[in-house]
Amino acid sequence: MNFLISLKRRKNDFLKKENIYYLTLIIIIFFFDRLSKLKIISNFNGNNYYVNDYINFNLIWNIGIGFGFLSTDSSLFYNLVTLIIGIVILFLIYIFGTSKNIDKLIYSIIIGGALGNFYDRLVYKAVPDFIDLHYNDFHWFTFNLADVFITIGIFIFLFKELLHK
Repeated sequence: MNFLISLKRRKNDFLKKENIYYLTLIIIIFFFDRLSKLKIISNFNGNNYYVNDYINFNLIWNIGIGFGFLSTDSSLFYNLVTLIIGIVILFLIYIFGTSKNIDKLIYSIIIGGALGNFYDRLVYKAVPDFIDLHYNDFHWFTFNLADVFITIGIFIFLFKELLHK
């Protein structure tokens, strides 16, 4: 019974007015990520689109985690990694609910991106990556808008922690 009371209190804390702004940010990030991926999937499947000397759009279906690490054909391993990612997202949401405002902003950026990629893992069984940064023959890992938000959030978090220490 105490657990249910605690959950209800957490839910009420989570839906405070101050959190609504951050939840809106999460939804906006998720929306822009979905919009960019749907545009790429419908227009660039199998095609490489040249933007300039440093960036191309090239659709790659990533079955691994960030930057293609842990890619495998094993559906058991894929499902296990997806489950772990889901648990990490739930943990981030919990931390978000107990954080101060600046940390909530950082977690909102990370969660918005993470939910975008998690959605793709569940719906497509892979994450569409399409931003190809390169210089001459050197190509960075192909990534998507959700990866950009996750990376920005992590960098802000690390920078804040370095300044705090």
